[in-house]
Amino acid sequence: MLIIGIAVGLLTGKSAEVSTALVESAKTGVNHAIGMAGVVAMWSGIMRLAEAEGLLDILTRKMEGLIHFLFPHIPEGHPAEKYISLNFAANVLGLGWAATPAGISAMEALEQLEDERRVKRHPLAMEAGTASREMCTFLVINVSSLQLIPMTIIAYRSQFGAAVPTEIVLPGILATAASTVAGIIFVKIMGRRP
Repeated sequence: MLIIGIAVGLLTGKSAEVSTALVESAKTGVNHAIGMAGVVAMWSGIMRLAEAEGLLDILTRKMEGLIHFLFPHIPEGHPAEKYISLNFAANVLGLGWAATPAGISAMEALEQLEDERRVKRHPLAMEAGTASREMCTFLVINVSSLQLIPMTIIAYRSQFGAAVPTEIVLPGILATAASTVAGIIFVKIMGRRP
């Protein structure tokens, strides 16, 4: 689309407008990235402090019932539980960028769990690369991303001059609740298949 836009601009004799738009877009992109980097750095730091102070263990214990409902085959006390809890908490707070490191750690822990299971089933098998049910469930729920406080969107709206940046909260809760419920229903139905 970018190449087509530039080509059309040049063919229609609007090269000055194309050049101005490219420079302005680049400047806006850099300013936006720096602003969001600050938000992500702040929340990533808060998450690290929460982990160091044991708050993540408390969060994991509080979410234990939900985690075992969604992921019944993860052994109790497995490291994946902590990363899944942290990812869910960050997503509920609307901190998608801050949730990413926890999501990656959760997938790595789930992959390690699946590798251990694979070795138990077939000690000599070297097959890898197939996502487990837990990995698929985590991905679906993570993508649906229930958000009670969409901080990232509020920050975007504030940065771009919205009159009331927080007016997105109720529609965001309704939309993400619907997508999360649909995702949970889907993974529960698919989880019954062999």
